[in-house]
Amino acid sequence: MSSKIVFLDRETIPAHININRPNLSHLWVEYPYTSADQVIARSQDAEVIITNKVVLDQTVLKACPKLKLVVVAATGTNNIDLKSCNQLGIAVYNITHYANQGVPEHALMLMLALAKNLIAYDQDVRQGQWQQANQFCFTDHKIQNLAGKTLGIIGAGALGQNMAQLGQALGMKVLISEHKGQRVIRKGRVSFYDVIAQADFISLHCPLTEQTSKLFSEEEFIAMKATAYLINTARGPLVDESALVTALLTKQIAGAATDVTATEPLQNNSPLNQLLHLPNFIMTPHIAWASDESLANLCQQLISNIDGFYQGSPHNRVI
Repeated sequence: MSSKIVFLDRETIPAHININRPNLSHLWVEYPYTSADQVIARSQDAEVIITNKVVLDQTVLKACPKLKLVVVAATGTNNIDLKSCNQLGIAVYNITHYANQGVPEHALMLMLALAKNLIAYDQDVRQGQWQQANQFCFTDHKIQNLAGKTLGIIGAGALGQNMAQLGQALGMKVLISEHKGQRVIRKGRVSFYDVIAQADFISLHCPLTEQTSKLFSEEEFIAMKATAYLINTARGPLVDESALVTALLTKQIAGAATDVTATEPLQNNSPLNQLLHLPNFIMTPHIAWASDESLANLCQQLISNIDGFYQGSPHNRVI
């Protein structure tokens, strides 16, 4: 008998990325996008549900009596009611370490763009200012090297460690932060506020938890150097967006770049809209994870998780 597998938001993976099929006998059904009021109708007879960001709460899970497995096509599982899955005997698998190269590379790109004032110079050329210059170059904006600067890394997992390697390769001094509020500083780490006070660039690579929500707010921006930059390729709610707006508009910090926002996609009422005209603020649409190589890795793990579940493998099993 075939197992029904439903992918609720296939559009979160670009169409040119191929997804192989599991080895077991199955019926594969996929939808580009699934709204909250469509989830139960599309999932209630599924044995396996694949979701990237579609929420599976207790109501949905109880409405799916055949459901054995949820595979999250991402690392974060905050859109899944794990407690209910545990109670209902539903296994949950996620994807791990698939973007270990892509995310740090994206953070490095943002750092370089800020240090070299890439946005400002690009705008100058498009607006014809270089063309009107009296000499071969047009150097109206400050340009810095990353070599010799201090890179503060918040989050010492695989992404943070790879970010550290990239920084060191460019000749940066790297500081790995201890957890905020931690009095005992582990070997190889520096206290959170010492990192903030010393860093020229701060790159966030930590998960979103109750403890890390609004990790950077007014107090942290005041503690940063006025010449420092904040890079966020982790989770939007790690940063108090209103405080970031104030910090940039009042020049408490030199600039910032983010790949993530508190609510995604960016909303019309987001305070970050006030920064979009600034050349020292860069926003990308949550794509740090989405290199072709990372996506291929993700899809390979996704199918391996399904095959592994039916073969009794606990690899990548969350619940």
